[in-house]
Order: sequence, then structure tokens, then C-alpha cells
Amino acid sequence: MKIDSGLSSKFPGLSAQIVRVRRVSVERKHSGLEGFKSEIVERSRSRWTLDQLREHPVFRAYRDFFWRVGVDPTKTRPAAEALIRRVLRGRRLPVINTLVDAYNLASIETTIPLAAFDEDGLVDEMLMREAVPGEEFLGIGMGRPVILMGGEAVVEDGEKLIAVYPYRDADVCKITLNTRNALILVCGVPNIERDLLTEAGRVAVNYVTRFCNGSEA
Repeated sequence: MKIDSGLSSKFPGLSAQIVRVRRVSVERKHSGLEGFKSEIVERSRSRWTLDQLREHPVFRAYRDFFWRVGVDPTKTRPAAEALIRRVLRGRRLPVINTLVDAYNLASIETTIPLAAFDEDGLVDEMLMREAVPGEEFLGIGMGRPVILMGGEAVVEDGEKLIAVYPYRDADVCKITLNTRNALILVCGVPNIERDLLTEAGRVAVNYVTRFCNGSEA
């Protein structure tokens, strides 16, 4: 994904990757996916402890980035870490829809935060840049827009903000049961190898097409 020069100079090594899945069929739930969730949960519980999460360099890299963009990662956890912590504490994974649930499992497996957007709601190619003071952003589940201070890492589609990177996605292009074409954003930060992002994208496509059909574009 294209990153504005001002943001890339502020955060050397910042990168993100995009994968597209076309002709998907999104459902509320899928019995096979629910069974697969149980497998991922058991695998994660055998792989991780809370102490390991605190010390692991991948999770530390995301926490460091959150601090630098003004987000307290002890209150708003990076997505992959938040999901794994949820599993380790014995809580059920959220049920959103089959596409979101599938890429959440990919995030748990790979430790890399992922996001997804309804591609038919996007206007142009995505650009990551610094927010302008006073820009408004309405995230999923928010009752009203927030006013950005300026300097936050944001993603736009040439017309509107679609994410405050890498932790909040816009309501306007969220994945729904009507989504037919999805764009998956593999969220990197400095000190995360690009090979890890590529593998996370591969796993996400695998899980999404397994439970939502479609194919990588």
C-alpha cells in the first residue's frame, strides 16, 4: 500500500500489504467455521501464555507503534494481541460474520493485525498518511464521529477516511452480509518483517475463501 512520504519518514520501516478476495459469500454464521474456531483456540492456548505475550518482539513492536501515535496499548490492544488475550482468558471469540471471523482467526494464527473493507464502497486506491487537524472519522460501533487532532496515521481512499491505522476501521465500508468483494489490509509497523505480513495475507485469504468462497484477485 502506498504510504505518504511524511508518514514514512516519521516511521521508517512502516509498511502494509493489501490482498483482495472477489465473489465472496458472507453469512452470519457457518457451522464449519465455528468448529474451526475451537481448533484455533486450543492451538493458541497451547502456544501462548500471558507472560509470553508481554515479552514477544512482534507484540512489543505493535505496542511501541501505538504509543508513538498516541494510543495507550494497555487500554486499546493491538488486534492480534487482543484476540489472543481473549482466548487465553477463556472468553469466547466474537461472532460478527463469516468473513470477519475468518480473518480474525488468521490474525490469531499469525500474530499480525488485519482489517477488511467492502471494496465496492471504496473510490480509489488506498493511501496511508498523517491526519489533518479537524478531520472527522466515524468508526465501526461509534455513535458519532471523532475529531482528529492531526498527525495520526490514517488511511483514505481518495474521498474519505476508511481507517485510523492500525486499530479502528470506518463504518462506511465495513464488511456486511451484502459484501461481495473484500479488500484485506495486512497491518505492519516498524520492526515487523515483510515476510510476516505476506504470510499473514496468505493465511487470511486461505481462511476467507475456505468459509466464504471467492478467490484471490
